[in-house]
Amino acid sequence: MKQETKKTEVKQEKITISVIKADIGGYVGHSSSHPEILEKARALLAKAQKEKLIVDFCVTSCGDDLELIMSHRKGCDAKQIHGLAWEVFEECTALAKKLKLYGAGQDLLSDSFSGNVKGMGPGVAEMEFVERKSEPFIVFMGDKCAPGAWNFPLFKIFADPFNTIGLIIDPSMHDGFKFEVHDIKSDKNFILATPEEMYDLLVLIGSAENYIIKAVYTKKGEIAAVSSTQKLYLIAGRYVGKDDPVLIVRSQAGLPAIGEILEPFAFPHLVTGWMRGSHYGPLMPTSQKQANPSRFDGPPRVIAYGFQLANGKLIGPRDMFDDPSFDYARYEANRIANYMRAHGPFEPHRLPLPEMEYTTLPEVLKKLQERIK
Repeated sequence: MKQETKKTEVKQEKITISVIKADIGGYVGHSSSHPEILEKARALLAKAQKEKLIVDFCVTSCGDDLELIMSHRKGCDAKQIHGLAWEVFEECTALAKKLKLYGAGQDLLSDSFSGNVKGMGPGVAEMEFVERKSEPFIVFMGDKCAPGAWNFPLFKIFADPFNTIGLIIDPSMHDGFKFEVHDIKSDKNFILATPEEMYDLLVLIGSAENYIIKAVYTKKGEIAAVSSTQKLYLIAGRYVGKDDPVLIVRSQAGLPAIGEILEPFAFPHLVTGWMRGSHYGPLMPTSQKQANPSRFDGPPRVIAYGFQLANGKLIGPRDMFDDPSFDYARYEANRIANYMRAHGPFEPHRLPLPEMEYTTLPEVLKKLQERIK
């Protein structure tokens, strides 16, 4: 009699990628990050890695934002990981104050950690998944822009066949993707599928100050991309700085190729932010070394760090926009910046009044109240 052998499935342990950022002090003004701040953050995360709290990490900056990229096995929204990030931001803020950096600690809207940094000022993007045979992904980091800056590229990457040819010729992508959209002012969420609900999706995300793409999934429910959606003025109730969002996008094997993910940024689309968070400007793709916006505190910047994941280790980063093929995008961004700046305080360079509600403008308008007849 033939004996049957049972196949035992080996359950693969999931890995989590957490990108947590905060503006804890600008050098000089809002233009860049001080080297000592980055060194301090690296030392603190190296200690956490040695204690096996995290598997691996990368510390960098985009403009005046301190960016923490971490791999770990604690899952999304883990108190230990968010607590670690908060500790890093607090200690780096203390150093920033010692160095008298500008706006030291402006993204830390609380004096004490409450278990999760969401709603406390820092921007957060996290995803958990089982590591594939080859696991490439890109972390995008923006400066002088709002979270809605990712709406345009995410639509192009996952829904536009003129950008992503894989949607047409790759059978594993041909069914399309699902988009999780947040109505950030009414606290409502939508799940819309493409291509069948493409027009409904565009109705929402075309208003990038109200509806923000939080995540993208395959039709089978596998996470493909996740962004930070925190808007500081909605948390603080006043203008406290730019939001400067982050975004994680996985690639290949049923997901868009690296080149398809980067392609939308060859067009420097207009985003909100720039000077005092009050202007429209072109999103300029640059290398990390060039992400130090100074002209009118801008134009808005985006950098892209590429990684290969190997058993939780971050193999990289590779600076994906450090490439002459994006030179024309930078030229176009400067040309568009000239055009927008020529409008001065007039719209459409300055944001429309509803979007100026949480800037410094209301303080000026108060002075005019007593003169109303």
